[in-house]
Amino acid sequence: MQALTDESVVVIGGGVGGLSSACYLADTGADVHVIEKNEQLGGRASRLERDGFRFDMGPSWYLMPDVFERFFGAFDRTPSEYYELTHLDPHYRIFFKDDDQVDITPDLERTKELFEEYEEGAGEQLERYLEKSRENYEVGMEHFVYEDRTRLRDFVDLDVARQARGLSLLGSMQGHVENYFDHPKLQQIMQYTLVFLGGSPSNTPALYNLMSHVDFNLGVWYPEGGIGAVIDAIVELGTELGVTYDTDRPATAIKGREGAFLVETPDGPLRPDLVVSNTDYAHTEQDLLPAEQRGYDADYWDARTYAPSAFLLYLGVEGDLEELAHHTLVLPTEWDEHFEQIFDDPAWPDDPAYYCCVPSETDDTVAPEGHSALFVLVPVAPGLDDTPEIRQNYRDEVLDDIAANTGTDIRDRIVLEEQFSVDDFASRYNSYDGTALGLAHTLRQTALFRPPHRSKEVDGLYFVGGDTTPGIGVPMCLISGELTAESVCEDYGHQTAQPQSERK
Repeated sequence: MQALTDESVVVIGGGVGGLSSACYLADTGADVHVIEKNEQLGGRASRLERDGFRFDMGPSWYLMPDVFERFFGAFDRTPSEYYELTHLDPHYRIFFKDDDQVDITPDLERTKELFEEYEEGAGEQLERYLEKSRENYEVGMEHFVYEDRTRLRDFVDLDVARQARGLSLLGSMQGHVENYFDHPKLQQIMQYTLVFLGGSPSNTPALYNLMSHVDFNLGVWYPEGGIGAVIDAIVELGTELGVTYDTDRPATAIKGREGAFLVETPDGPLRPDLVVSNTDYAHTEQDLLPAEQRGYDADYWDARTYAPSAFLLYLGVEGDLEELAHHTLVLPTEWDEHFEQIFDDPAWPDDPAYYCCVPSETDDTVAPEGHSALFVLVPVAPGLDDTPEIRQNYRDEVLDDIAANTGTDIRDRIVLEEQFSVDDFASRYNSYDGTALGLAHTLRQTALFRPPHRSKEVDGLYFVGGDTTPGIGVPMCLISGELTAESVCEDYGHQTAQPQSERK
């Protein structure tokens, strides 16, 4: 990257993308100031701490360890300098709602045997599927994720076409998985990762079968202290690079342009040379910018397909939760109706698929002695009516469902309870319609079809985070920070820079 010495940058929003871009920009010499509307950094990767319990409020899966290694390696550091990792075994447990239960472990041979129990030849098919997934991952990451291809001509370049040959670019994940497995439970196992992309089997491109390589081959890990410890590490790295941070300081307006910005806040204005926005893209454009400086109008945002919101329970529970693994999925034998009630006919799901996380299975610092920390997430449609009465009724239904389908009855053992849902996502994170993740990864919202890192109307204004490329998830937002910083340096860099990490 080129040097940004003497350039001042305000990063609005301290989510993963904003924190990542701040590190990259500071490393090139920029004076970087991160402002965050909430009381802590991390954005959706915030933490909740109450009465000796600690919960990751949002992301709780540590996937794609190679991305974290690459991020810290860019600054001549390693993740292990900041936190330790545990390889989870099992990776996760699945309860199907017909009294069936499976564990997915790090042992691929055991998993192949498991698949054979459901369908003859499925073990060999899994091997073939994962080989394709690995190919998609390696080619996709190198040529389409770490490189920001923002124009159609970037994709019709002969070299790009050569690299893309053989990738599963078109078709849906549902059709792709059906080419390998007939049994509906095996299809569900291969598709559950779509939740991390905010999609469904029918609307997510087959390219994202690469997530199975992430799951089965790269493994599922736990950073000591949870995802919050990863946020602490990125903030600590930023501090070492010279980034300054302000929490409880929301931006209320963005005015001006390159070299003459005015970022209004309740604590007084900031006047940076450049601005990077890590708030939700629609919020920045519709609420912070004047109408004449918006790249997209309200109709554009209204027409997008959004990832689900979520109904979340953070529960402190007396005693152990032996039936549940660190990561547990509870899936109806037919989950099409749940996805339909998210994307087609929005409603609170009647027979939900959901996720339970028990970090106290791995980390005894997240709950008082003799207690467990349980985090329950039910994907729901954004924009739903979200009243206290609806939440209470749904909470009771979910706890009943957990007891019925996992054998874990906690209804009389709860000593701490917090809820978080659609309205909270909208108010805490300024997310459109209370989506938990942002823009879904449909074919028309993938790669160059996502909003760009550069503002279409304002010189010197940039965007970072899950709504831009490469998309949703902690690893993708880390990469988004790098891509945004590269865009800034391409536009305003002065000379070839020697990053701080190399000035030793």
